[in-house]
Amino acid sequence: MKSKRIDGAVFVRLEPGEDIIEQLREVISIYEIRLGKVSGIGACDQVTIGNFDVKAQDYHKETLQGSFEITGLTGNVSVMNGEPYLHLHITLGDGELRVFGGHLNYGRISATAEIVIDVYDGEIDRYKDEQSGLNLWSI
Repeated sequence: MKSKRIDGAVFVRLEPGEDIIEQLREVISIYEIRLGKVSGIGACDQVTIGNFDVKAQDYHKETLQGSFEITGLTGNVSVMNGEPYLHLHITLGDGELRVFGGHLNYGRISATAEIVIDVYDGEIDRYKDEQSGLNLWSI
């Protein structure tokens, strides 16, 4: 992973074999990011995505393997229980131009990824909402 801060943004390039979430958590720690917006593109070969079932209050997860373009990586950085909290969604395109998407649980880079974190002053906390089962922004 390589990263560079320019003004209010951190630019990140991931290498083959690296996990998107693990590397972004490291970047968030290095640059002490408490509030931000994440966007990116790239390619990966193994991804675990989920879809939240509100009634069951649980994620249905699926692991995909193959050659995928990251057509969109989006999310945010906030804080929960005093620690940085990373929330990401991803859309992927395969060789047959089918698209898959959901909450990102794991994503192994196959070639590269180019990710930008727009950093903001301040902090937004999260709390566990008992009704939905989700960790919501406290605003």
